[in-house]
Amino acid sequence: MAEKETTAPARATASRVRISPTKVRQVLALIRGKKADEAMTILRFSPQRAARVVFKVLQSAIANAEHNYGMDTDKLRVLAAFADQGPVMKRFRPASMGRAHAYVHRTSHVTVAVAEK
Repeated sequence: MAEKETTAPARATASRVRISPTKVRQVLALIRGKKADEAMTILRFSPQRAARVVFKVLQSAIANAEHNYGMDTDKLRVLAAFADQGPVMKRFRPASMGRAHAYVHRTSHVTVAVAEK
């Protein structure tokens, strides 16, 4: 018989992070479904800039699980990890012959949920 989570998952979110969601999703794929301490180790040694943001969100989710729900931190697993599109900042750069080219700075909302297994 498969094990079930006994309580609702604890989650943490970082909003309006100045990294595009595509780059954050690459890092989130590394930790999804892993044990919390194993995920922390993976993020600590990942060279991507997004790994630092995800590391802090995971730390916060673990702290929420321990403080708010009384879960045992040794039994925690990363249940869900996703990055949604945040607001974009539209900017313009001068181009030749008096023109201007538009570009956007993308942001993302990073969410990590952990639960006991």
